[in-house]
Parts: sequence; C-alpha cells; structure tokens
Amino acid sequence: MKPDRMMAFTDGVFAIIITIMVLELHVPDGTGFAALSPEIPLFGAYVLSFIYVGLYWNNHHHMMNWAKRVNGRVLWSNLGLLFWLSLFPFVIRWVGERGVTVFPVTAFGIVLFMAAIFYWVLERSLIAAEGAESEIAKAVGAKHKEWISMIFYVVGLMAAFLVSPFVSVALYVAVAVLWLIPDRRFERRLQAG
Repeated sequence: MKPDRMMAFTDGVFAIIITIMVLELHVPDGTGFAALSPEIPLFGAYVLSFIYVGLYWNNHHHMMNWAKRVNGRVLWSNLGLLFWLSLFPFVIRWVGERGVTVFPVTAFGIVLFMAAIFYWVLERSLIAAEGAESEIAKAVGAKHKEWISMIFYVVGLMAAFLVSPFVSVALYVAVAVLWLIPDRRFERRLQAG
C-alpha cells in the first residue's frame, strides 16, 4: 500500500502531541519573575520535548518522502514510534510537578531512548519493505548520530541515579543539539538522484 494515509495519520498525531504538551503549561499564580520560578522545570521540559517532537517530525517527513510502499510491519513500527512520542505530555507533567528529580528525569530518558529505538525499527521496516537497494536504504547509510544518541541516553539514564538528574538533562539536551543540525542524508540522495 502507498504511504499517504500513514503519513497523514502520523502528521495528525504529531499535531495532537504538541497541542497536549502546551496544555500542560500552567499559568503562574502571580505576576513577575517570582511567580514564574516554580514553572521553570515544566517550561524547560516543554521546550526540550517540543524540540524533540519537531526533530522526529522533520526526520520522519524526510524519510517518508522516499517511501514508495508500506506494509503491516511498517505501520506497526510507526505506531510504536508514535506511542513513545505520545508519552511526552506525561513525562513533562511529571517533571513539572516533581522537578528535575531522579524518577521523572529517568522516565523522560526512557521515553527518549524508546522513541529512538522505534525510529530505528521504522527505518529497518521500511528498508525491508522496499529492499536493500531502495533509496531509503541508500540514504540511511552510516548511523553515527544514532549511536551517539543511544550512548548519551543510556549514560543519561545511569547518571540520574549515580550522579545527578541535571547531568542527565544536559545529556538529553546535547542529543537534541546534535540533531538540530539537520539530517541531510535524504536531501543528499535527492540531489544525487
């Protein structure tokens, strides 16, 4: 089957996730900087989550533009990715209510790690559906950023317990910064083709 319906559904889910995330933000009880202070962890978690959802949407969009067909495995892999991304509103609320503490930050890291795993599974499923010589397979190529991301997520998960949840957050931010440099693999394939 063609990927059009899956892409439309996925775009809708991304839009809903972002909408729900912004609804988690609270209006401060007062005015001025003192009233904003308790909301800083929640706002920080929101900004980081928004960036991550944007990064996933952007890379998903580029990858799916190359897809010629999808099958059941691709559909389920995509749903797995969307499941983990849909947990962002939950983890940002937990960080907002409990601050930058061990368990909320660990939950945030688990969501990041599992979303990365399912994005990788989606890539593999698309390659399996389209073949090893497909444009997607050629574009994916080396996965240096992916491996660095996974290592940072695992170290971040351990750091929350062994060092400080703030170290974990710094590692999660570092991964986001790494991915803010656009992934040009699919654009390079377009220019080469």
